[in-house]
Amino acid sequence: MKVLSKTDYILYRECPNNVWYKVHKPELYYESELSEFEKAIIETGNEVELIARQLFPTGILIEGRDAAAQELTKKYLSEEKLTLFQPVFMVDGFLCALDVLKFNPEDKTYSIYEVKATNSIDDKVHFHDLTFQYNVLKKLDYKVKSAHLIHLNSEYVRSGELDIIKLFEIEDVTPAIEDLSEYVLNEMDQALHYVSAEAKPNGFCCCIYKGRSRHCSTFKHSNPQVPEYSVHDIARIGNSKAKLLEMIDGYIYDLKDVPEHIKLSDIQRNQIDAHTLDRVLRHKDKIAEEFESLTFPLYFLDYETYPCAIPRYDGFSPYQQIPFQYSLHVLDSEDSEPKHYEYLCTDPCDPSNMFAESLEKVIGTKGSVIVWNKSFECGINKKIAARLPNYQALMDAVNGRVYDLEDIFTKQYFVHKNFKGKTSIKSILSVLVPEHSYKNLGIREGGTASQSWNELISDETSAERKNQIISDLKEYCKMDTFAMYAIWNSLRKIL
Repeated sequence: MKVLSKTDYILYRECPNNVWYKVHKPELYYESELSEFEKAIIETGNEVELIARQLFPTGILIEGRDAAAQELTKKYLSEEKLTLFQPVFMVDGFLCALDVLKFNPEDKTYSIYEVKATNSIDDKVHFHDLTFQYNVLKKLDYKVKSAHLIHLNSEYVRSGELDIIKLFEIEDVTPAIEDLSEYVLNEMDQALHYVSAEAKPNGFCCCIYKGRSRHCSTFKHSNPQVPEYSVHDIARIGNSKAKLLEMIDGYIYDLKDVPEHIKLSDIQRNQIDAHTLDRVLRHKDKIAEEFESLTFPLYFLDYETYPCAIPRYDGFSPYQQIPFQYSLHVLDSEDSEPKHYEYLCTDPCDPSNMFAESLEKVIGTKGSVIVWNKSFECGINKKIAARLPNYQALMDAVNGRVYDLEDIFTKQYFVHKNFKGKTSIKSILSVLVPEHSYKNLGIREGGTASQSWNELISDETSAERKNQIISDLKEYCKMDTFAMYAIWNSLRKIL
């Protein structure tokens, strides 16, 4: 019989087929590299757990998951060591390592602590994770007194040295775990039986009823009948479960086969019509009306930020974005050439003040500030203003001048089949201005930019690597603002 780890159990709950591939055909499961976003989640989780261990200063770390680690766990438990980090347990084919296991000598019981790198509890995932551990210990006849979830405190604001006690919240969720225990135990048995089967699972995987962004890593192997561009790519179809269910149960995968009777939103119907009829939808009057609201000079502005889970500087809370870079293209008149300005922090210090000071010198006091997804840039400006009151007037003024160029596409004033229902700047640029592309850049998306900056300011990064990162970051951010200008200019020409 195969072994079911806690991680694989959580994967099973998301998609049984996917975890079967992970166990039996790992070459297929791992054929797609982790995205920078996924890598960042893993690194963040490790960082938060390391910091959280400071809540238990006498803890002993057990490394590895093998038989030796399991034996060492038993040895320390027999010696009644008070706190263990990553103790490993195996029973009846179930394997898990606990973040923290605390021995209570007064009544010879144990308390489990699971560390989550989140600002809140997700009871649909975190409770099952913790209950798996609870069940394994119960199977081994350890008396579990309590079960706790440790997560970041979103209300904590750093001031001076990191306050570990205030940084984290420890929530006793024992009653919920006890109530869930039997259900999870049955699910654990089902999952172990499932992954132990040598034969490939029949039929499609459960992800076929989810939108594209929630598909598992082996989706194409479990669902070969689904085309690369399918009904799963219809905008926000993942939020329209009944519509997607009706189509999938009717074996409708291609957008060309979507029946008229299915009630779709205007955005969804426009996407399908553009694809099936090869029709470009242009509301020139609406676009012209939007552009007439703009005032020269035009400032095409973009920020890059780093969402640090553990507040690195004073005034920051968990996951509050650190603004480390901006790019700005300034267009004085309709027919002039854009001028470029930029700022990039290359030192391991809070860049907020230098960022705002640099921006103040080039943003001007009049003219429209054009961004892509204004809630992001405006949100960063508000946070800067809250940390730096002397720049509140500047940030408020900039926010009052912001125009979101993405609105042209979210409002459906321009719809092209090759947008494929997306309104990201890269999707639009590749269609309207294909001669400009991110493909040859060293950095091609925001997640990589964020992680690269974190690498840039590390003492462990070589000078040569730092120089490369600086060059790549500048090219990437510059492309974002030039892309906005190029898209604006392309739209202007069709009016």
